[in-house]
Amino acid sequence: MAKTSTTTQGLRAAIERSGYYPALVAEAVEAAVGGEPIRSYLVHQETTFDQNEVRRHVTVLVLTDNRFIVSHTDEQAADTTSPTPYATTSTESVKIGRISSVVVSRVVANPEAYTPGTLPREVVLTIGWGAVSRIDLEPAACGDPNCEADHGYTGSSTADDLSLRVSEAGDGPETVRQALAFAQSLSEATADVSR
Repeated sequence: MAKTSTTTQGLRAAIERSGYYPALVAEAVEAAVGGEPIRSYLVHQETTFDQNEVRRHVTVLVLTDNRFIVSHTDEQAADTTSPTPYATTSTESVKIGRISSVVVSRVVANPEAYTPGTLPREVVLTIGWGAVSRIDLEPAACGDPNCEADHGYTGSSTADDLSLRVSEAGDGPETVRQALAFAQSLSEATADVSR
């Protein structure tokens, strides 16, 4: 999908709809995208509860022909560095060829009665490009329950640069649809690059 005024307006409208510092978020995203065509996007605003504080943040994902762009904006309460509340916005641009994994986990109710095309009640999108990895280690063991030898460690390394969860109950069905559409576009883009 080429960047058209409709695509740009759709992204801008989604940022505005999130209601989370839209001028700040839109400026950061537009600066990162530059003049590249937009293939797909996803805007996800989330509210979390941190002890006695309510915190909001927004993540914007944009796919262009050559890059995957992640923008994240957080608000912070006044602290020792700032007498007033403030927001931090960051963007990261990743070349499509660097994306090593796109994982889409779908949660569906009553799987025995599932019909194709039914919207999942929850989607978790995990994207890895090698910037952050998680290593899970545990002591290795052999099959002998009486063995006391040190067998070292065993474990796994998982790319875990970005994980985003959307749900029909919390975010609405349109956001779930948009997350699935974005995941499909990103998967297709990474497949095109690997050919």
